[in-house]
Amino acid sequence: MITKDPKDLRARFEKLLRDTGRENIDYVIEDLDAWGFFTAPASSQGHGAYPGGLLEHSLNVYDAAMEARQAMLTLRPDLEEDLAPESIAIAALLHDVCKADFYRLVKKKRRNEVGQYEDFEQYEIHDENFPVGHGEKSVILLLQSGLDLKDDEIYAIRWHMGPWNLSRDDEKFYRQAGRATPLQPLIHAADTLASAILERPGKKL
Repeated sequence: MITKDPKDLRARFEKLLRDTGRENIDYVIEDLDAWGFFTAPASSQGHGAYPGGLLEHSLNVYDAAMEARQAMLTLRPDLEEDLAPESIAIAALLHDVCKADFYRLVKKKRRNEVGQYEDFEQYEIHDENFPVGHGEKSVILLLQSGLDLKDDEIYAIRWHMGPWNLSRDDEKFYRQAGRATPLQPLIHAADTLASAILERPGKKL
């Protein structure tokens, strides 16, 4: 991604969503704004732990997913319809809607280099507003916002975190979703590539 200007990032995000031609997408964008999506962090202390980090992360996942799609289609051109750009945009850009009202900035104290306590700010998780889980929360919020999600998009958003900390039933459903559509493992891989590689802090020179 070339620009980091928040206005440019938001404009690109909104254009990519509108380019899907999906009905009610403007209502979804309005709700994202009301939920604080565009200024939210992507995590409490990890990748994108700063205002606007969630917007940047969502675009990084989209870029990684589109690059991965192109690479996979050179090996499996028969999957072109199953990895539709429209569905990738929906799933990648909206997979973490659940984080829009999830972190709060709190003041804490810590010792500095000379041993004195100083104030600092840090994000904390607050999930009491809508305690229904992670990926499923994103799906529910989008459906409530009026977005008509396709089944493969639901699978991709719900299971974008992959098979971590799953119950036996969850693991079964995760694997079933991956067998049902290649969009699900593509979005999971893109989310991992974005958070672990694209958003990795640069080395100090």
